[in-house]
Amino acid sequence: MSCLFNSLSYFIHDNSYDVRQKICNYLEENKQIMDGLDTKFILNLENSNYIQDTRNISTWGGAIEIQAACNIWNSKIIVLDIRSAEKIEIEFIPLDNSKTTKLYRLEWSGAHYEPIR
Repeated sequence: MSCLFNSLSYFIHDNSYDVRQKICNYLEENKQIMDGLDTKFILNLENSNYIQDTRNISTWGGAIEIQAACNIWNSKIIVLDIRSAEKIEIEFIPLDNSKTTKLYRLEWSGAHYEPIR
């Protein structure tokens, strides 16, 4: 399993496989991930089999999946990039920020996500 989906499952209280599938379903339905961008277009830039590949439990997740999770669970996700001395925080917010009810924090080392408890 991918550490991103494992980390999200810690907060969402659903197993990481189901979290992964819900995110893939969201993307497959071509629901918007960001204002002004067509989801299918963005995914096809990455890989024409992006969603199919992401359903595989050995495939890593990243920014696209984090943004989809924000939209699905109406949550703000802050990713702390620990690779630099500045410890940069990257904020992901749902499309409808007025409905945001939860805040999740993840740590990212460049190769691994971990929930900040």
